[in-house]
Amino acid sequence: MAQFLSTQPAPCSLWLVDGDSYEERNRERVVFQSYDNKAVAKAHEFATATSNRVAVIPVPRYVTSGNARRLIEEGDIVFLCVDNHATRKTVNSRCGRLNDVALFSGGNDGIEGEQEGTFGNVQVYLREGGQDVSNSLTRFHPEIARPGDKSPAQMGCAALAAQSAPQLLFTNLAVASAMLGAFYSWLHGRLSYEEVYLDISLGKMTPVKRALA
Repeated sequence: MAQFLSTQPAPCSLWLVDGDSYEERNRERVVFQSYDNKAVAKAHEFATATSNRVAVIPVPRYVTSGNARRLIEEGDIVFLCVDNHATRKTVNSRCGRLNDVALFSGGNDGIEGEQEGTFGNVQVYLREGGQDVSNSLTRFHPEIARPGDKSPAQMGCAALAAQSAPQLLFTNLAVASAMLGAFYSWLHGRLSYEEVYLDISLGKMTPVKRALA
């Protein structure tokens, strides 16, 4: 595994996990400086930008049930930015086995037909001292508990290309911002919801607070 580290120890590490490669068709919603594995390409960019403040570690692999244990450990903060429910379930299950972990998962609906995908949501799953502080990703989302899709690691190149749905850049940015907002609120002890729904066409964000089930 390649690691982009300075000669001085960094106070924290940022792991970028992605088995996909940047392609020309990605240019409409994200910009990379080189055609490469996405984790590796972004690690090069971030390492230059962050100097020795953060150790940037690329993992050019998809998350699977086989490697989730090595990738997600006690005390980790996980930002889950995937477009399939199978991977969401895998990461959620791993977090559910840890004593202390914070999981922030964001997604959007993509584009169906002529309807632009302006909807998105962010879920927060927290565990402290071996107990759930918020509900898991699967509790109120049966599509994650019983995914009808497969993880990218289980699919060939042709299947991946066929499954890939176009997404709206503006929705992606809104979801990313909502994920960071939830992280900031949690970091400062002010997080009062476990999920937020958004619609950029209406300029609307709806936080949802639920009792532990």
